[in-house]
Amino acid sequence: MTPIVTEYPTDWEDYELIDTGDGGKLERFGTYRLVRPDPRILWTRRLPPEIWDAANALYHRADIKSGEWEVKTPPPNPWIIHYHKLAFTLRPTEFKHVGLFPEQAVNWNWLEKTIAGKPLNLLNLFAYTGGATMAALAAGARVTHVDAAKSAISWANDNLRASGLSEKPVRWIEEDAYKFILREAKRGKTYDGIIMDPPRFGRGSKGEVWKLEHDLPKLLLACKQILAPSPALILINAYTADISSLVLHQMLTDMTSSHGGSVS
Repeated sequence: MTPIVTEYPTDWEDYELIDTGDGGKLERFGTYRLVRPDPRILWTRRLPPEIWDAANALYHRADIKSGEWEVKTPPPNPWIIHYHKLAFTLRPTEFKHVGLFPEQAVNWNWLEKTIAGKPLNLLNLFAYTGGATMAALAAGARVTHVDAAKSAISWANDNLRASGLSEKPVRWIEEDAYKFILREAKRGKTYDGIIMDPPRFGRGSKGEVWKLEHDLPKLLLACKQILAPSPALILINAYTADISSLVLHQMLTDMTSSHGGSVS
């Protein structure tokens, strides 16, 4: 089996993970600093309390599904940061997120290198605010962007406009990912590559329930029906400790066994 390598983005200028510890992380988005909780950060903080206390906003978790922001200083309006040529419009949400997962930059770089100007027809599932969509479009691909949340698709549109990519070939689909794949398979539609960032738990626009451990295997099985005979890429990200990189490696190996290539 190919060794599993952990990668971190090293070329962010508008984002910085300043410190972590005691169930939280101190981050900088542009010039704005946030403290957000993360229950898996079990170690102690390295920086003194006064640096943490100087954050512009803190998110306080009420329970596993909700919380609220304590805003000491309002964020910039508009609040936009950049990664290379990609622009991201940020805003605090009720679930502690701000519309961007900075660690995904390693995937955007990989997409840029893999696409390398080829006019690939790609499918981006659970596409959220469009980081991978923008990276693929900027690299020369055509993208079908699928997300069950209308608000996420609207946010992704804002990001494309801010990045100067709104004229690129993108198709917007507000639908449950699994249902969309089944419909595409019936139509005989195929894609040169698939990108996905499935959540641990979620609900579709019509109340469909998604649970990662239960639904990811059948989603990957369905995806096999819409892959081109010689696909260029498949990228899976899972932001949860419930499924390890080793498990994802084996699942992707099963999915692509008849297509050749390698899994890393």
